[in-house]
Amino acid sequence: MKIIDGKATARAIKEEIKAEVDIMISAGHRNPHLAAILVGHDGGSETYVAYKIKDCKDVGFKSSLVRFEDDVAEEVLLEKIRELNNDDELDGFIVQLPLPSHINEQNVIETIDPTKDVDGFHPVNVGRTVIGLPSFVSATPNGIIELLKRYHIETSGKHCVVVGRSNIVGRPMSILMSQKSINATVTVAHSRTKDLESLCASADILIAALGAPGFIKSHMVKEGAVVIDVGTTRIPSTETKSGFRLKGDVVYEEVAPKCAFITPVPGGVGPMTRVSLLSNTLMAAKGNIYT
Repeated sequence: MKIIDGKATARAIKEEIKAEVDIMISAGHRNPHLAAILVGHDGGSETYVAYKIKDCKDVGFKSSLVRFEDDVAEEVLLEKIRELNNDDELDGFIVQLPLPSHINEQNVIETIDPTKDVDGFHPVNVGRTVIGLPSFVSATPNGIIELLKRYHIETSGKHCVVVGRSNIVGRPMSILMSQKSINATVTVAHSRTKDLESLCASADILIAALGAPGFIKSHMVKEGAVVIDVGTTRIPSTETKSGFRLKGDVVYEEVAPKCAFITPVPGGVGPMTRVSLLSNTLMAAKGNIYT
């Protein structure tokens, strides 16, 4: 069994990005600029945005944070998004999800200029990803693909089961795994899938993206499988200063001994999601990727 170290891989990629930024600056270009819009004071969102700001500093990006209280009117938020769309000094931006219930997330996503949508959530980017055109790919799936490549994990002809069908992870993950550069045979499973446990146990590559802590257990994993755990559910803990810890969708202790490769939580997919956002921002800073 080999642990897929997302932290170490992300560090290596950040060094590569910083080297590219240094070249850009020495050639007279400005620093790439990433902004984040944060609505409310959700603990998880605050933490994720703080990490993203630190990541920008590490690689030489400029970062900006736009804050709104959780009672902000949807139209006020949309107007700020339109303003950022028209800011020529800004290469890309994200709106941290989830948003308060009175705001329509899809309206927000579709208002973002696709050429600045470094989260890769806009339907234009999703559609271009589906048909294999250059696009900003959703950060978590993009990070997982990078892990598979950098760990030289064989994907061609392998049966990949993606458990979860969200627009942010499950669906784009299934598309990427089936593309010609990866060549896996993909099954998308979810909470209504019949005989889900047996289906998971047939996977050469099992990607768990349910958001259900501890759902994948040993009997659901084939000997020698590659297991990618996307789950990052915050659960209460008396063992940490924050009062919570992250728990994955996989029962790591019992599943890991059966695996050829496995990602831990934390330290697996999470850091790769963050660094993929940096990669997308660097692409945006280099010019319109659609041309």
